[in-house]
Amino acid sequence: MAEDESLRGILIEQVDRLLTDAGGPDVLRAAERGEWPEALWAEAEALGLPLALAPEAVGGAGLGWEDAVAVWHALGRHGAPLPLAHGMAAAALLGASGIEPPAGFVALALPREPVAWGRRAAHVAAAGDAGQMALHDGAGVEWRRGANPLSREPDDRAAFNAPLRTGRLPNADAARNAGALLHAALIAGALEAALDMAVEYANTRKQFGRPIGAFQAVQQQLAVCASEAAAAAVACAAAGRAADRRGLEDAGFEIGSAKVVAGEAAGIGAAVVHQVFAAIGFTDDHPLHLFTRRMWAWRNAAGAERVWARRIGEAALARGGDALWPNLTARSEEAAP
Repeated sequence: MAEDESLRGILIEQVDRLLTDAGGPDVLRAAERGEWPEALWAEAEALGLPLALAPEAVGGAGLGWEDAVAVWHALGRHGAPLPLAHGMAAAALLGASGIEPPAGFVALALPREPVAWGRRAAHVAAAGDAGQMALHDGAGVEWRRGANPLSREPDDRAAFNAPLRTGRLPNADAARNAGALLHAALIAGALEAALDMAVEYANTRKQFGRPIGAFQAVQQQLAVCASEAAAAAVACAAAGRAADRRGLEDAGFEIGSAKVVAGEAAGIGAAVVHQVFAAIGFTDDHPLHLFTRRMWAWRNAAGAERVWARRIGEAALARGGDALWPNLTARSEEAAP
């Protein structure tokens, strides 16, 4: 366990250093103009990050899902200026289906979802509804270019060519769960960054002769935001541990719960931080909206909270009322150290 935590700390430190040195608001704004972060991606590849989740048998590092969540949380804290989380998940799903992930940016295509930065993909990992996985040559895909209406980053629709390789995941839910987990973790990280901005601003912006953070009403709102950010982070970490213990395909309850918690946190937390900043947070020059708009976009990706809440409810109804508490406690005991 200590070894795992040490590796996780090293990975997070690498991601933080990379994005601190080569990221920032200017890179996020460039992404919104459709400019691919070439240098940033090259550095991520040099660190082995895109293949970190793939099994060692197919050329990856065999990183666990809890570790991946920690990396994605760190990415979210920097606004995720490149689709590294999607590339990592794509490599993991290809590996799980017996396909060796290729080098370069591998975009993740989930059923009926746009593909983040699809136009720049060297390859595309396309998931089907029944657990199929297919690897496509990105150059041969016909892309209908688009942009996410919230984050403004490239979101493209694909007309696929014949696949280079095909495989099958252990379960039809695996790809859907991976998409939900990565977006929940990105939300948790971005909300933490937005909260840090709001706290710093509240401690420096003065009104009526003292910092606005000294007013109880502002403190209460920031406490609400902090509790939402903490809940999202804990839910995502728990989902990652569940995926490591039972497999991605059988951790749907924890992953769905994380997506619901993170989605709700994105709504509540963004409202609080924008209230603290007032109108300045929406201006083009201020970085706050770069994070809140991305949170709103990730909230809708891979199933909004209403979608996952429905799935969790339907599964509980199918098991029956008598099984509800035993099922919850069995999962809780399994997660205990």
